[in-house]
Amino acid sequence: MRDHLLHMAEADRRLRQQLALSGELFAGYHPDMRVLHETNARELELAVDDEGWPSNAEIGEDGTEAAFLIALHAISRPSFQRRCLTLMKSAANRGDIPARHPAILEDRIRAFEGRPQLYGTQLDWDDDGHLIPLPIENEEAVDSRRAKVGLPPLAATVAETEAKARREGEHPPAEWLHRQQAMADFAHEIGWR
Repeated sequence: MRDHLLHMAEADRRLRQQLALSGELFAGYHPDMRVLHETNARELELAVDDEGWPSNAEIGEDGTEAAFLIALHAISRPSFQRRCLTLMKSAANRGDIPARHPAILEDRIRAFEGRPQLYGTQLDWDDDGHLIPLPIENEEAVDSRRAKVGLPPLAATVAETEAKARREGEHPPAEWLHRQQAMADFAHEIGWR
């Protein structure tokens, strides 16, 4: 299972980098990316059906990171992502995976549902060309919540993420309003909202 998860996660990273370099990453949900995410999600779902959510002890930290990435990118499968969140929370409570995994997935789900996130992990480009967190519930307490799940302060994460994006050739979308509308349309089409 570990090798299969690592292979799927690496294919995801390669395609993302390729789309970032070509400028297609933020031009909507690229069809190739969607196919890869859905294929990976089906494979992970089969594994989870058979064996439950994988733990560090079973498949190593790199294996659970790969499973986490695949679940995080299963954005066209709302019910599967919600199921993963339940399984991840249980696994994190047992100490089988890092607490940041379900925290980040919960933020992703909340963002797609149109609700404020808890941990500030979901960022997007603003109309000025900077990465910013999507809306956060009770933003004054976000760094306290982040610390409880092993995440660094929000300001440091935002600065680091934007610097990394620029180093790797990612750029803000050319048409910011169009991207926002496309994301909202996707959320409605898939059934997040």
